[in-house]
Amino acid sequence: MTGSVRTVITGMGVVAPNGIGTERYWQAARDGRSGIRELSRFDTSGYPYRLAGQIVDFVAEEHIGRRLLPQTDVSTRLALAAADWAIADASGLDGLASDRMGVVTANALGGFEFTHREFRKLWRQGSPYVSVYESFAWFYAVNSGQISIRNGLRGSSAALVAEQAGGLDALGHACRTIRGGTDLMITGGVDSALDPWGFLSQFAGGRVSVEPDPARAYLPFDAAASGYVPGEGGAMLVVESAASAHARGAAQIHAEIAGYAATFDPPPGSGRPSGLRRAAEQAIAGAGLVPGDIGVVFADASGVPELDRDEAATISALFGPGAVPVTAPKALTGRLYAGGGPLDVVTAVLSLRDGVIPPTAHTTAVPESYQIDLVLGAPRELPLPAALVLARGRHGFNAAVVVRAWSQ
Repeated sequence: MTGSVRTVITGMGVVAPNGIGTERYWQAARDGRSGIRELSRFDTSGYPYRLAGQIVDFVAEEHIGRRLLPQTDVSTRLALAAADWAIADASGLDGLASDRMGVVTANALGGFEFTHREFRKLWRQGSPYVSVYESFAWFYAVNSGQISIRNGLRGSSAALVAEQAGGLDALGHACRTIRGGTDLMITGGVDSALDPWGFLSQFAGGRVSVEPDPARAYLPFDAAASGYVPGEGGAMLVVESAASAHARGAAQIHAEIAGYAATFDPPPGSGRPSGLRRAAEQAIAGAGLVPGDIGVVFADASGVPELDRDEAATISALFGPGAVPVTAPKALTGRLYAGGGPLDVVTAVLSLRDGVIPPTAHTTAVPESYQIDLVLGAPRELPLPAALVLARGRHGFNAAVVVRAWSQ
């Protein structure tokens, strides 16, 4: 990431299957407490798989006003709450001009639950019964819009769609916007599609595990890996220029987003390598670092054997065989699509803060050919100056972010 403007994280808000709130989630990640369970929102007895990273302790009425409830999907309610918590964590934003604050979010699945409910009304009762809010509640950009309206943010806003890579792309876009003169951005990603339609649609992609045991269904980098478990949730962050944070007397600077890059894979069958390594190299170089400066890699960790092999080969080639600790805390939440990357960034920030790498749950048998040092079993304590977060989206998206402990 080039340019003289340094971008820092001053607020974080988390909604995850294994913890609502940043510190609750972080404790669960360190303890290996999973949020993967049998889905309970509808009868899944006729489905080929039944597990999901489901958020069970979020009561929307406690966080979203009565006026907003009828016009919001589950994913938007989660995003609004996470943004509220990130803003509260940053504190002291009231003095900033509203036109110098903006929003950029990522969303991969849209408002599946809302749309499915309204389509059911259309089929069973007719068009007069369909909510007028169907015109936007399903849309990928609605989280950016609702967060902007709720908080009076009149600066630059955007929405990105790149499946699992989209959340990191949103952070990168926020940093570019800040380098262009905006003081502060609310950014991140949240997804949810755990209604009957959305649940089956995810299975249709061919990468979801059908293993019924929650402890065996999602095994990143394991010899027995058979796919992933879908989940819901994500994280929102307050990102601003270091100058803005100092000028307003920010309560804390959690970390610096030092580097970001995105690439796209070549066509299938071309024989050319994926673009993941190039994204990682560019993010590290953009941060002014070399691979040896990275203390931990938060892997994309798809749980799909051929993708795990490719990612492991990328990490091993870039850093050297077993030369850097690798972890995948998403094994406790499932893959959260656009929410996965931002949640990994928050986890990386907390790892830098506490000098602790959370383990990759459930994985036990990493093939020797992978040549990676996957953190297993228990947290690993060591000083961490910087972390690399990787994300890969379906059909070729790659993104990488480097977060670094803040120093003047």
